[in-house]
Amino acid sequence: MIRRIITGLWLLAFAVNTQAAEEALTIDSVVPNNMELAFPNDANIYPDISDFKVLNAVLMSNESGERWAMITVKNQSSGRRTLTQKHLLALTANGQRIAPMKLSESFDGGETLSITLAFGENKFPLLNVYTRN
Repeated sequence: MIRRIITGLWLLAFAVNTQAAEEALTIDSVVPNNMELAFPNDANIYPDISDFKVLNAVLMSNESGERWAMITVKNQSSGRRTLTQKHLLALTANGQRIAPMKLSESFDGGETLSITLAFGENKFPLLNVYTRN
C-alpha cells in the first residue's frame, strides 16, 4: 500500500515537472530594427495610429505554443499617452497579424518603457512587433 502511494506521488511530481517545462518561456530571437518583411496584408489589418515606436523586441514562446514578446517602446510625443493593444500588432511566420492580449500602459512624454506582452497560442512563431505612426 505504501509502495503504491509513493509511486503515485512520484508520478504526480513527474507530471507537474513536465508541465512546468512546457510552460517555461524560451527566447526565439531578438529582432533587428532593420529587418524587412514583405508578407501581403490582403485583409488590411493595421495597428491604430499612435505616437509610440517599438525600439526593440525579444520574442519568446513555450512548447505549448504560447507566444510572448518583451518590447521596448518609446512615446514620441511630448505629452502623456496610453498604449493599448490596438496600437500594436505582431507578424507571425505565416503572415498573420495578431494583437496582444489586453494592454493599457501609460507613458509620460518622451518616456521609454520595456513591457512583456502575451499574444496567445499560435502554431507559427512571432517575427516582429510593430506600431503605426
